[in-house]
Amino acid sequence: MLRLESVGKSYGEHPRRRVLAAVSFELEAGEYVAIMGESGVGKSTLLNLIAGLDVPDEGRIVIDGENIAALDDTGRTRLRRARIGFVFQAFHLLPHLTVERNIALPLALNGIGGSAAAQRVDELLLAVGLAERRDSSPAQLSGGEMQRVAVARALAHRPALVLADEPTGNLDAQSAAEVLALLRDQLKRDRATGILVTHSQLAAATTDRTWRLTSDGLQAANLPLVHTR
Repeated sequence: MLRLESVGKSYGEHPRRRVLAAVSFELEAGEYVAIMGESGVGKSTLLNLIAGLDVPDEGRIVIDGENIAALDDTGRTRLRRARIGFVFQAFHLLPHLTVERNIALPLALNGIGGSAAAQRVDELLLAVGLAERRDSSPAQLSGGEMQRVAVARALAHRPALVLADEPTGNLDAQSAAEVLALLRDQLKRDRATGILVTHSQLAAATTDRTWRLTSDGLQAANLPLVHTR
């Protein structure tokens, strides 16, 4: 479903700073993995490249047989809108929209409305335990509730790939555990591929396997290694 082939990325000029080099891995539909590593090692850069928000300097990123680095901005936007869901640390809910309308947003962007959209939103509101908060604004929710809305929004259009960047970084331990369980359950239910970037061993433990992104070749015990340079 997702394949990276010797992906590299550098920034700046004279000299350019190498962030990622020769990153290669492959994920099948339904796999859920965590990527760990120190701050600044390139984890968020890697997610941005996979999402098509940036393009690699070297290598290929293939989603369902399509090399996204070969697409123009419009093509990458269309692929991202249709095939990818995002969960961010800072929630990024639209403050002027209700819970219901935040969740429905990806459906509207993909041209899905009417009873099909209403049914999908109802399903997700029940799944995340927020059916009674559908008309609330984000400002009326706790951090844990906002992140549950963010998970529902990310999954609304049934994306093939879900990218979660430190999704529990702003949550207390109980809320984090609830969000992590919800995310895993929903990914497995939809058989979506998931990548979780995290500093938390507890969060990583909810995935199928863990990789450590590193610049110096060191790795924690029993963690497969993805080299950054």
